[in-house]
Amino acid sequence: MEHKFNLKYAPHLGMFKASAGENPIDQLNFMADQGFTAFEDNGMKGRTIDLQKQMASTMEKRGISMGVFVAHKIYWKEPNLASGDENLREEFLSQIKESVEVAKRVNAKWMTVVPGHVDLRQNMGYQTAHVIESLKRASNILEPHGLVMVLEPLNFRNHPGLFLSESPQAFEICKAVDSPSCKILFDIYHQQIQEGNLIPNIDASWDEIAYFQIGDNPGRNEPTTGEINYKNVFKFIHEKGFKGILGMEHGNSIKGAKGEQAVIDAYKASDSFL
Repeated sequence: MEHKFNLKYAPHLGMFKASAGENPIDQLNFMADQGFTAFEDNGMKGRTIDLQKQMASTMEKRGISMGVFVAHKIYWKEPNLASGDENLREEFLSQIKESVEVAKRVNAKWMTVVPGHVDLRQNMGYQTAHVIESLKRASNILEPHGLVMVLEPLNFRNHPGLFLSESPQAFEICKAVDSPSCKILFDIYHQQIQEGNLIPNIDASWDEIAYFQIGDNPGRNEPTTGEINYKNVFKFIHEKGFKGILGMEHGNSIKGAKGEQAVIDAYKASDSFL
């Protein structure tokens, strides 16, 4: 009998390929066999339409909810949304429109948005206003479809120089955009490095959080391999009544099928908070 988890943890392609093989459909079926009820795929937008449809059909058959995919080109080294440049804003909005079609095809509700690099030539207040304006326009595209872009703050160590790095900043921006289509992706790994104080920060920004991602620190591998007490973090999220998805956006600490079993075991252990 497959395991029943208390929360909707979402593996990604490649996480179980030693056990399930290279085929994405076989991997999805393996995830379902282990009791996982969600899946996320950063690269879904780049997959063929035929594969997207096959994956959607498999997820529907196996009771797997689709999590996030990346909605647009991320500017890691230069400013785009923070700059206020109209051409870069239009590029972003056209990519959001394309992502609506992908979301419909794969039954996704959430898509990841990263506002890009800071603009060192502009005051932070101006940059924030530019980002908010772009996100308001993107929300206007998404709202009629009931879709949600989730803003992901990323840590300074892995991604130096990005505009969005902290949960209070994401909270402030979501309040300003004021749309059901603009929420926070709280990546627990990134925020442990960036700001720590995880449970109080999750609590403080709770109204605007729509999605979580997971990874232990250091190493960005499965829970139980680093310093984060995931059992307590998951317990808190569960007690708050969270019904959404928690993406397993991390590596495996051990290679091969043995390491894949270790990931499954780590989630069973961390999820045993009731």
